[in-house]
Amino acid sequence: MKTTFPQLLLKHAAERPTAPALREKEYGIWQTWSWKDAAETVRHMACGLAALGFQRGQNLALVGDNRPHLYMGFIAVQSLGGVPVPLYQDAVASEMAFVMEDAEVRFVFTENQEQVDKLLEVRETQPAIAHIIYDDPRGLRDYDQPGLISTEKLLALGAEWDRAHPGAWEAMVAQNQPDDVSVILYTSGTTGKPKGVCQTHASFIASAQGGVEVDGLNPNDNVISYLPPAWVGDHLFSVAQWLVAGFTINCPESASTVAIDLREIGPTYYFAPPRVFESMLTSVSIRMEDAAPSKRWLYAKCMDLARRVGADILDGKPVGLWDRMLYRLGDIAIYGPLRNVLGLSRLRVAYTAGAAIGPDLFRFFRSIGINLKQLYGQTETCAYVCIQKNRQVKLNTVGQAAPGIELKIADNGEVLVKGVSVLKEYYKRPDATAEVIDANGYFHTGDAGVLDEDGHLRIIDRAKDVGKLNTGAMFAPNYIENKLKFFPQIKEVVCFGHSRDQVCAFINIDYEAVGNWAERQGLPYGGYVDLASKQQVLQMVADCIAQVNADLAAEAGMADTQVARFLVLHKELDPDDDELTRTRKVRRNFIAEKYGVLVDALYSGRSEQFIETQVKFEDGRTGSVSATLKILDAKIHAPAKAAA
Repeated sequence: MKTTFPQLLLKHAAERPTAPALREKEYGIWQTWSWKDAAETVRHMACGLAALGFQRGQNLALVGDNRPHLYMGFIAVQSLGGVPVPLYQDAVASEMAFVMEDAEVRFVFTENQEQVDKLLEVRETQPAIAHIIYDDPRGLRDYDQPGLISTEKLLALGAEWDRAHPGAWEAMVAQNQPDDVSVILYTSGTTGKPKGVCQTHASFIASAQGGVEVDGLNPNDNVISYLPPAWVGDHLFSVAQWLVAGFTINCPESASTVAIDLREIGPTYYFAPPRVFESMLTSVSIRMEDAAPSKRWLYAKCMDLARRVGADILDGKPVGLWDRMLYRLGDIAIYGPLRNVLGLSRLRVAYTAGAAIGPDLFRFFRSIGINLKQLYGQTETCAYVCIQKNRQVKLNTVGQAAPGIELKIADNGEVLVKGVSVLKEYYKRPDATAEVIDANGYFHTGDAGVLDEDGHLRIIDRAKDVGKLNTGAMFAPNYIENKLKFFPQIKEVVCFGHSRDQVCAFINIDYEAVGNWAERQGLPYGGYVDLASKQQVLQMVADCIAQVNADLAAEAGMADTQVARFLVLHKELDPDDDELTRTRKVRRNFIAEKYGVLVDALYSGRSEQFIETQVKFEDGRTGSVSATLKILDAKIHAPAKAAA
């Protein structure tokens, strides 16, 4: 099907004009745009941009939370032959400035006063930004800077321009081709400055069609769009699949109301990175710790049963009649109410992507009847390389090659990809493009993996992160970190070990989960730094590590990678401090350099180390936080003997 996103929108508007396309919760009430409404809004937004001087081939930046006007803004820009460039809404002005300059942005669509203030700051160093269109007028009444215009005025301007230029917009839509660049998505910058990934209409539409085909996505599906619009996963989910399948996307009232809005919507299709599922499990664990003893006992018994047979029942595998009956009772008493509390009771299929998900976390959700599957890909592949099909889910793989994708493992173990989803190029970076796409057209993912006998791909780690201990054992830090993050008390982990004698780790506790536990223990604390230094908390973390070490000792070739020593960091790792990317991936090399004194302390046998760290606050101010961190030895287990 040779088409573009604006043409797909017009097709739905013609065939299903009154069906709901988008919803937004505002002031506690859900507002709905039909496909006809959406097409008309896109038309007027596009014509308004044309009236302001926006031209084919120009880039327009979008900054904001998930809002109908933002998603329609993508299509409006594309309809004119322009290219939308979404930015992370929590990015600071300096991060925005780099993208604005690199993408030569003159037009910006933004959400509210907070974002306008950042953009006005950016414009001081990037004067080429001529027009800033804002969606929410609150707080902006007295702003009189040049180039500021509300969405409301843009739509009115567009309606007037459209009347004065009959047929002009349709002609511009008709000019667009499937191989035109439809979006520039900037990478998260784990290894340096972000690069602009140029993807075409054809690549994202083919990727969306593959997902629609595998999971039977259809116009009756409902999704909640709450992930950063600058993330490739949200673009696949809330733009490409929305326009291909024709389902309804629902925008929550705010980031803080997502859990409530999720329960109200009851999506049939859901997409989230592992950290969201980790957060869900943490909230469940906190609730159960506060529950009555009888309920905790019932929950523990039901979860033991679910871990044993739940995933097999979901996959249609043989399970004994007695266990099936007990599971049915467990579904009435525990699993069903739990899915309802999480807002996932109507769910038909759920996906996770963006980072590896720990097998234990994966098993938990599948065991309670949630059809959670993995999607594997990168920004450079529309988040679309492998997809897990129903009843073919393996906990330790990311599935088989998706429709239209060819997989190959290089001699060095790197995963190579060719097919419909591969990027057209990096924006203005032919050198970088040539580095990742070889002469045979294969994209080099940078991930190390293996294919099993069924063609399922198992990702070991980032190829650059996989190393070796001095013992010769393979060191895959992400694998160990995900095992530790299954515990609700642990929010983030950074493991070290390459070219070392043993593995050591930095730990971030989950402040909410550990704080809840401390309150029930009658343990007073005065903030994160104080809580993280408590001896009882350190012992709790040590117990978690001991359990993971026992698992590693039982796995072939992993016994040497048990965590030998650890410390609990005095601050949470934060994107604003450059320790995490905006998609919350660990910037491992940066952390190792920034906290070199702590790494040295771990490996030199010290029992404590003082550190003072510079931090950035949300309002742009800087400060420092200091502490003397205790360094503890972890319990190491003897390797399990291989069966004779």
